[in-house]
Amino acid sequence: MEKLIISVGVTGSRVVPVQTPYMKIAPKEIADDAIRAAEAGAASVHIHARDPRDGKPTADTEIFREIASIIKAKSDVIICTTTGGGRWQTYEDRIKVVPALKPELASLSVGSLTSSAASQLRAYNDEDYRYPWEKEYLKEIGREPYSNPYDVVVRFGQTMQENGTKPEYELFDVGWIYTAHYLWSNYKGFCEPPLWMQFCMGAFGGIKATPEHLIHMKQTADSLFGPGNYHWSALAAGYPMEFHLGALAIMMGGHVRVGLEDNIYIADGVLAKSNVEMVEKIVRLARELDREVATPDEARRILNLKGKDKVGF
Repeated sequence: MEKLIISVGVTGSRVVPVQTPYMKIAPKEIADDAIRAAEAGAASVHIHARDPRDGKPTADTEIFREIASIIKAKSDVIICTTTGGGRWQTYEDRIKVVPALKPELASLSVGSLTSSAASQLRAYNDEDYRYPWEKEYLKEIGREPYSNPYDVVVRFGQTMQENGTKPEYELFDVGWIYTAHYLWSNYKGFCEPPLWMQFCMGAFGGIKATPEHLIHMKQTADSLFGPGNYHWSALAAGYPMEFHLGALAIMMGGHVRVGLEDNIYIADGVLAKSNVEMVEKIVRLARELDREVATPDEARRILNLKGKDKVGF
């Protein structure tokens, strides 16, 4: 069984600061947390940017560059930039980080969800909010779809190809695997094997995070792509499924993503203070299950990435 690639969704765009005081916002905070997560065992960090003035998700490429440059200077970890973006961002906003930074990896969602609802929401008092925009943001949750039209998906993939960036396919339901297969069959340029697939489970409007559904996702991908043409990782949103399905993925030969983007709890009712705690927990599980953890360079070889010396930051 190949070594385990641990990825981390460091801050995301759909968790809002009111939900946890441990959300990383300033570029150096995000970068330092990513570096510490790598030291704990993560091979890849998935980066969103936030405006340090108010915590809003941002597509500002200079903020992305600041985060990525700090990480690269201190760590060999793989940097995967988002193209999923966040609320208020256009398609042009979402993809511009790829030509600007030319990262080794970038996320590529190949379908749409009926809602961009955040998980783990509850009622908050006015004094709980850290920034004025949060209350309005939460009121609007559920009204805005997470939209990825097919022509946009192709354009994003071609932009990644032009910049030597490997797509990390974000697959929120079984049908998205069929879309990825169609892309693989028709756009070889940005679908060179091995494909890197992330089975994203537990998002509102997507497939539920259960062991049965994870097995179904894996069996569907096997039937379409066959062995050797792809690697996969499990992303289960929310506690405790992030860790339950992470353990199952470890046993099944897959890989695992954890992080504050997807789940803000390290134990029942206990907020995670950093992404380090989550990585450490997955590393403990892997060791108990006799699965070795991949270093960033070992992950690069598994995924056939271009290397950190060929990025644009």
